[in-house]
This record gives sequence, C-alpha cells and structure tokens, in this order.
Amino acid sequence: MRRLILLLLFLLALVAGAANDLYLAQRPALSRTHIVFVFAGDLWIVPRQGGEAVRLTAGPGVETDPVFSPDGTQIAFSGEYDGNVDVYVIPATGGVPRRLTYHPAPDWVVAWSPDGKCILFSSPRTSYSRFSELFTVSVDGGFPEKVPLPMGYEASYSPDGARVAYVPLPRAFNVWKRYRGGRTTPIWIADLATSRIQKIPRENSNDFNPMWVGDRIYFLSDRNGPVTLFSYDLRRGKVTQVLENRGFDLKSAAAGPDALVYEQFGGLYLYDLRTGATQRVPLRITGDFPELRPRMANVSRRLRNAHISPSGARALFEARGEILTVPAEKGDARNLTNSPGVMDRDPAWSPDGRRIAWFSDKSGEYQLHVGTQDGTGEVLKYSLDEKPSFYFSPRWSPDGRKIAYIDCHLGIWYLDLDSKKPVRVDRGIYWSGYREQVPVWSPDGKWLAYSKRLENYLGAIFLYSLEQGRAFQVTDGMSDARYPVFDKDGKYLYFTASTDSGPSLQPDLHSFARRVTRTVYLAVLSRDEPSPLRPESDEEKPAAQTGTKESSRKPGELPAVRIDVENLPHRILPLPLPPRLYSELQAGKPGVLFAVEAPLPAPGAEPSFTVHRFDLKSRKSDVVLTGVRFFEVSANGEKMLYRQQDRWYIAPVRPPASGPQTSAPPTPPAQATPLRTENLEVRVDPRLEWRQMYREAWRIEREFFYDPGYHGLDLKAAEKKYEPFLENIASRADLNYLFAEMLGELSVGHLNVGGGDLPEVRRVEAGLLGADFERANGRYRFARVYSGENWNPQLRAPLTEPGVNVTAGDICSPSTVVSCAIRITSTLSSKARPTSRWCCASDRIPPGQAPGKLPSSP
Repeated sequence: MRRLILLLLFLLALVAGAANDLYLAQRPALSRTHIVFVFAGDLWIVPRQGGEAVRLTAGPGVETDPVFSPDGTQIAFSGEYDGNVDVYVIPATGGVPRRLTYHPAPDWVVAWSPDGKCILFSSPRTSYSRFSELFTVSVDGGFPEKVPLPMGYEASYSPDGARVAYVPLPRAFNVWKRYRGGRTTPIWIADLATSRIQKIPRENSNDFNPMWVGDRIYFLSDRNGPVTLFSYDLRRGKVTQVLENRGFDLKSAAAGPDALVYEQFGGLYLYDLRTGATQRVPLRITGDFPELRPRMANVSRRLRNAHISPSGARALFEARGEILTVPAEKGDARNLTNSPGVMDRDPAWSPDGRRIAWFSDKSGEYQLHVGTQDGTGEVLKYSLDEKPSFYFSPRWSPDGRKIAYIDCHLGIWYLDLDSKKPVRVDRGIYWSGYREQVPVWSPDGKWLAYSKRLENYLGAIFLYSLEQGRAFQVTDGMSDARYPVFDKDGKYLYFTASTDSGPSLQPDLHSFARRVTRTVYLAVLSRDEPSPLRPESDEEKPAAQTGTKESSRKPGELPAVRIDVENLPHRILPLPLPPRLYSELQAGKPGVLFAVEAPLPAPGAEPSFTVHRFDLKSRKSDVVLTGVRFFEVSANGEKMLYRQQDRWYIAPVRPPASGPQTSAPPTPPAQATPLRTENLEVRVDPRLEWRQMYREAWRIEREFFYDPGYHGLDLKAAEKKYEPFLENIASRADLNYLFAEMLGELSVGHLNVGGGDLPEVRRVEAGLLGADFERANGRYRFARVYSGENWNPQLRAPLTEPGVNVTAGDICSPSTVVSCAIRITSTLSSKARPTSRWCCASDRIPPGQAPGKLPSSP
C-alpha cells in the first residue's frame, strides 16, 4: 500500500511538473553553456541542460531580442528602459545594461558581427517611408553605420562577416498563419562589398529567422505547413526540411556552438547540429512578477457606458468589468459587482431608481442581471437566448417591468421580467453601429421606437406595438432617419433625418470625410393632436383661462399614449433647429428636446460635442453646453450628467435664456462641481481577468467572425488546445502573444492583437539635429542639413534657425570619433523640445571663433 501511495504521488508530481513546464519562453539565444530567452518582458538565462532560470533584467518596459556575443560573455538586446526601444549590452553573468543607441526611432537587435566588435540592428530611423534598414553600432558605442542595403529586418552574418543572409521585408501579418499574399517574406544573401544578392529558392512561403552556420543557412518557414526548421546548402543550392513538425509553429530560433535553440510555441528545444537529435529544455521560472499581483487599480480614465440616476443623485458607470455608482455630492462611490474575473457591462438605471440592470458573463455566457442600486439583496439573473450572444444597451420600460436590448446579430428584443420570456421585436439588415438601433420606450410602455437600415442602406424609423406584436415603418426611406425619442407626454416622436448622408454610408475610406447634416423632425402621434408648430396668434382670453392648467395625472401614473399609425408620415414636421451633424436626441421635461451635435470628423481630434435645447412651448432653441465628451439628461429633466476632458459633472439643467442668446454658456456651469472619480479604484486579479479575456476572445470570434464555418477551424477544440498556456503567463504582453498565436489559427487578415494594461514606462524623448552625418578624415561631418519649414511648428529644422549658421561641411569639434558620436546621440536624449548646447566646428570657420549652439527638435 505504501509503495502504491508513493507511486501515485510520483505520478502526480510528474503531471504537475509537465503542466507547469508550458512557459511562453520567447526569442531564445544560445552560447556554449547557456540559453538566454524572454519571459514576461524580461531576459532570463538557464544552462543548456535546463533547470531553474535566473532573471537578468527587470526594467519596467520590454527587454527582448537577446543575442550572445561570439565569445558568449555578453548579451546584446533591445531594451525599453527610457520608453524608447534601443540597443543595450549586458554581461552574460548579469549586471547593469549599457545603452548604445539613442535615436527616437526604435532600434531592434539582430545579430553580432563575427569578430564581436559590432552589433547589427534594424531601425526605421532614416527611412523615407514605412520600412526599416540595417545598421551596425560598435560595442563600445558610437554613431551607427548604415549597412549598404535598401531594407532589412532580420539577418545573420557569414562566418567571415563578408555577407549576410537577411529578410528584406517585415512579416506582414503575425496573426495570419499560412499567409500567401504579396508580402510573404523571402531570405536573400547579400555581399556587403557589392550589395549584390542571391535568393534562397522558394515559391511563396514565409521564410524568416536566418542562421548562418558554416556552409549552411538554417531558417524557419511555413512552406510545408506549420512553421518548422529548414536549411539551405550554399554549395549545392538546395533547400532541405530539417525537422518534421505536426504540432505548434516554431516561432524563433538561434544558432550557437554545435547546436540550434528554437522556440516551439510553449517550450524551448535544442537541435544538435552533429547528430540531428532534438531535446526539450526543461524550465522552471519563479520570481516576483508585478503584473500578476492582485491590486487596486485606478479606473478614473476608464469609465464608460455612463448614465445618470432618475433624479440626478448619482452617476452610473462601467469600469474594467465592474458596475459602479458615484454620488453627485455626498457619500461614497459603490462597486455593485466586485467581480474580478467576470465581465459586467452596460448598466442601466430603472425608472424608479431602485434597481440597476446589466449584462454579465458570470455564468460563462452573457445573461441579464438585475440588482438593487445600493448593492444589497439578491441579484436576479435572466437567460436571454438558447444560443447566447453579446447583448447591448438595456433600456427599462417606464413601469419597470420590461427591459429592451439589442444583440450583436442586429436583433432587437425586450424581456418581460415577470415571465422571463424574451421577445424578438425585429432584426436589422446592415450593421451600422449598435447605438443607432437601440430601441426607446413610449411613456406608457406599450410601444418601442427604433431605427433600422433598409435595403437601400438608409435608416428608417419604426414603431413596434407590444399589444399587436408587429412593427410599423414611420419614415419613407428616402432620407437617412435615426435617433428616435418620445416626448415625455407621449404626444410626439422626435427623430433626425438627412438627405446628404448617402456618400458617407459608402463602404470606402473616403466616406469618413463626407460632410453630413441632419434636421430634427417631430411626428404628431395622434390624428386628433394639433400641430405644436401651428401659427401663433395673440388673443384676449377670459380671466378664468389665464391660469396654468394642472396635469390630471396622479403622481407616478404613466401618461396615456395614442398612436394612429395610419397617415402618420403626413404628420411629420421639421423643427426650427438649424441643420447640424446631430448624433443623439434626448427628451427632457414635456416639450423639451436636447439635440447633441457632433464635431466634423478630424484625424486625431478629441470628440467635442455641443448640446442644443429646443422648447416647444416657446419655440426657441439655445445652447446648453459646449465642449463636452458625453451628455445625458436625467429622467425628470432637471439634472444632467456630462464629461469635459476627464472630469464628470452632475449639474442642474440651466433655465433657457430670457433674451436672445449671443454666446455659448460658460462650460462647465459655475455651480457644477466635478464628481469624485479621480481616485476611483476597483480590485484587480490579473489571473482571473486573463482567464475571462481568454474566454471572451473565443466568444468574440464565435459571434463576429464573418464565416460561420470559421475557415474550417473547430473553435471549441482550439480553445481547449491553447487553454493550458494560461497557467504560467506572467505578463499582459505574453497574454497578447498567446492571443495572436491562437487566433492565427483562423488564417485571416486584419485580425490584430495588442494593447491592454501594460506597464507604464517613463519616456525620455530624444532630439534630432535635422542632418545627415558622414565620416571624413577620421571625423564626423555634416553631410546634409535639412531645411524644413521653420514657420511650421511640426517641421522645425534646428540647424537652420536664426543665429545657428551650420551648413554642410561643418565637422565635429571633439577630438575623437567615438566621443563625437556619443555626443551627437546621447547629448540629445531628453532634449526633444528645449535648446540643446552642442558644439561643432568647421574647416571654413577661422580658428578660435566660437562654434554655434545647436538647438534640437523631436
């Protein structure tokens, strides 16, 4: 029995060890005794035979692309210590990294020269377009020298250093496996003395990562399926597949003494060049990984899906998968969900202010959750479909008994909270953004209004009767109608329509620049209701009629809404608001409409909206707010929630101006106090978050991928296949690496992975002098001085500014080439904007005359 227990414990230990061995160790390099690799954004080193890895670097940014020097004593790598990617060198035994390049463009380490004196790197620093070139920099520092090749991204020197095997093109789509378009990457062999090239034979495969070993060039390629190892015999001119691969792709590789080390996604392997044998390198990686630590995270700049409570007492937000409310003045912020590892999104306040609804994937798929506004009591959960999907924009009915929403397949729904039965109202034809087809309730809760694109791609307004279970088209489809909203008394339906939006709806890039204007319209819903815009006439009234008419409705009673569908298009009237690019309409108090005007599209410009108000009673309009990024009026029409820059405000709706308006109101209003959101925090557990994001990534492809067959990929099987790699991920960058690899199985273009909660690195910007340099007589000389456009702040030419007087032919003043080159580069670090004192001398300047002071520019 004791033997059986020991055997079981041994087997469990083996299983646990195997599971923990799936590390995303990347970009390995090989020396005679050790392997260096990248994990969690840092460099680690381990003996060739494997074992416990030791961390070499711990910078806040990413350290990558390690390469051993020929003697194995130093490691060159690409580092991000100052917020910019540059070339660094570190002893193989560890130590302080030494920076070699200072240009503001990224410099990516490629290789060492065979004599160990220079480091080869790739950079776009001097390219005139979006490509990179190859450069060398001395291991002692100095000004980089360009390799005489027009482009270059990866390379390996021949043993004598006279030639390089290099990749002239960047890999086009790292998330597109088996890409076979016009940007597949070849490997060329270049003579550095003549720049003449020889091409390694191929058809149209992705060949990359060349490694020159003796009279062979090893490389990675997907020419026969999954990426694996090939070699090119320089004597015979023949390509041979070295390794058979039926598993994960080989991602990177490096040559070392007598062997190659390669990364097959999830593990490192050694290939013996003499015997052809391959063995896995066992790894154990332990350490302090800051990105794994559960912590409190500030979400003040991540607040989204905002709403104001019915009375304006609190604001409601979604932030990092949590549902939060923030008081207008008194009290504390509340986290209603406290659910790390669960995505809670898109909250909505009930009309009575007591409950909040949101969508949550706590069950594994999205459901509708309804809880109390103070976070106490039971949260009710509602399944919305037999085939779950993504859902958006829950909207409560006025009586609080139903919730309307939309799904990602253009379906419009409502859910009866009592019967728990979802009812599909309609389904769109063309996707045009979810916000455009969000349904709105009539004040009595018996009708829904929404916009839907017709076959001509123009939007039309529809009304859906819950009692009849059918929809009616209101507008004729000859204009692009959007953004319906009921007046609070239920007499009118407001919406916008445009007759010049056609070109902006075309599926091409030029459509974004098309100017669009919209006019606001009003539909009189009852045939017996008179036009609110009929001609006015001053008449004497009996004294008994001069008082204000009180509403006959009891407090809390919903208004009666009568909609006569017949001839409704004939009762549509334009409101006297000027045509603008209105992007949203909101109803305030009865007879008051708010129209949000969007700015014209401009690349890189922050959104800045203007809020107009129209009063049916006075038939006057005014501007309520300008320069806001969000606006919502409360259900009672008395308060408004808006955002300016990164601050949020709840303020009373200002009364209309009594006289003619001559200017926009002050923004923010004088009485508005910012909400206390600057210190708003939620608890974050990265491991739980990443598991949720993993499920979400596959769910996104399941619901949004254009091909229902997913290009032949079994999504469930693929999700299960890659899930074990989650266990040992220790950084968000590595999570992105996993996403790129697994989603690459779909083999499709324009599928991008990136971003996320990455560590912030303080960026030290470097300046440029606006000149080309050349070596002459052992010195550095200005070969060309760029003129630029000094009148344009974005195109300053620092050497041509008044009083500088530097021209082509001027030379460096320091006495040595190395010190001159160091001063050219390192002195300009952190001098992107202010003037940098840097000296030059010219053979045309008389001896003893002071050299000029050179300003720098970014």
